Formats: sequence, structure tokens, C-alpha cells
Amino acid sequence: MATELRRLREAAGLNSRQAAALLGVNPAQITHIESALAGVSEERLRRLASHYACTDDEFIDALVAMATDRTRGWWEEYRGLLPTAFLDLSELDHHASFRRDVAILHVPGVLQTEDYAHAVFSSRVPELTREELELRTRHRMARQVIIDGPSPISYEAVIHEAALRIRVGDRAASLAQLSRILELAEADHVTVRAIPFDMDGFSQAGSTMTYVGGPVPKLDTVVRDAPHGTAFVDAEAQLSAFRTLFRKVEAVSLTPGRSRDFIHRLAKEL
Repeated sequence: MATELRRLREAAGLNSRQAAALLGVNPAQITHIESALAGVSEERLRRLASHYACTDDEFIDALVAMATDRTRGWWEEYRGLLPTAFLDLSELDHHASFRRDVAILHVPGVLQTEDYAHAVFSSRVPELTREELELRTRHRMARQVIIDGPSPISYEAVIHEAALRIRVGDRAASLAQLSRILELAEADHVTVRAIPFDMDGFSQAGSTMTYVGGPVPKLDTVVRDAPHGTAFVDAEAQLSAFRTLFRKVEAVSLTPGRSRDFIHRLAKEL
């Protein structure tokens, strides 16, 4: 919400001082709102949107819903215990209307078994303490509520054969992981597609990403792992590029039915 309000102000050609004058507040308050250090009331948000000449009612309503949401999410119990990015991901999932994953080397987090997730975090450098390891694993399992809970969202994953074959843990953990994917793929709201090594036309080997649909398309977000940590992408031009990328990756993947058969074969090989 803070980012979108800043973008609206800049698109209107106003600086923080001018925006503050329109509301009759101190410029520092606008800065705090746009830095997510302070909240904003519905009345003030709608006034700002009006001053910024924003006429997209659906978009404004979505921002208002974000501004007035006082729900304490389950992820708050991890505040101060896990990096902020972990909590941001949980909140992003919570408000998502759909989610799409492209995975090359690891099974997507929301599909992982506890043993698989534990093995992924165990390989981290520098090594995590036992407490950190358990916290991250427990948090990852809790995030799966978006597809395995009482109100699941539409979910689609495109997983490369490399991610399905790499034994992050031992043989038993890998077999259990493939079985878990097949189990979840039976749900009507979950679609899993596989990309075998011998599939023609796949040139996006480094394109791991998570695309999270917001309440309205303008609030979509792409999440990518970066050397410095988790990167959140929400600029419209970049979102458009990632939508195209997902369609291209999806186009060279197996159908859901053939993907399930393919994963079954991999499981038998184990």
C-alpha cells in the first residue's frame, strides 16, 4: 500500500510537501505513510487518491482494504524470530488471489514435505542454529495453508525435472516428496506441470520465480531469490514481462495428466 501511494503521488507530479498540504498534515507524515512506518485512515487514503487523480475505484478499494485490515496474521508469532522477508512472504500469500511457481532446482516451498524443507534449510551457508532451523521449517509448513487449508487459492507450479530428481535429503525423503506432490496435484485448485530434461524449446533454466496475484492486477507481486536475499518485484512493466515468461515456460511443459504420469515414473525409479 505504501509503495502504491508513493507511485500515485509521483505520477501526479507532486512532492511530499505538496501532498501533505492537500491533507493539512506535516510532510513527515506522508513520508512515514509511504515508508510503511505509519498507517492511513480510509478517509485520508481516498482523499489522497482523489488529489492524485486516480479514478480506478477497484484499485482504490483494494488499497482501502489493505489500510483498514486489522487482522493479526498467524505469521506474527514469528516476528523478531525470523527475517522480515519471511513474514512478508506469509502476508503476501495470505492476501493472494492466486499463485504461480516456476521451480528449477528445488520443489516449491508450498509443496514441500517437512523432511524436504528441513533438508533445504540444513544446507544453508552459514549454517543455521538448531532453533533457527526448526523455526524456518515450522514456518514453511504453516505457509502451506494457502493450498492445503480451509480456504485454498488457485495454485499452479511448473517444476523442472532437475528439481524433482535432486535428492535434497535421502532416498526416503525424496520418495515422500514426490508422493506429496502427486497427492496435492489431485486437488481441483492445484495444477502441477513438469518439464523433462528432453523437452524441446526450454531456454529459461534460470527463471525460478513466484508470481502472486493480488486483489487486483495492479497489486500483483513477483518474488525472486537474489544474492542479497528475497526480492519483491511489483513494477507494472516487470510484472508484464514475468507474466509472459510464465506463459512461455508453461507452454513447453507437459500437460497436468502427463506430468502426473512422469512424476509417478520418477517415484518408481527411486
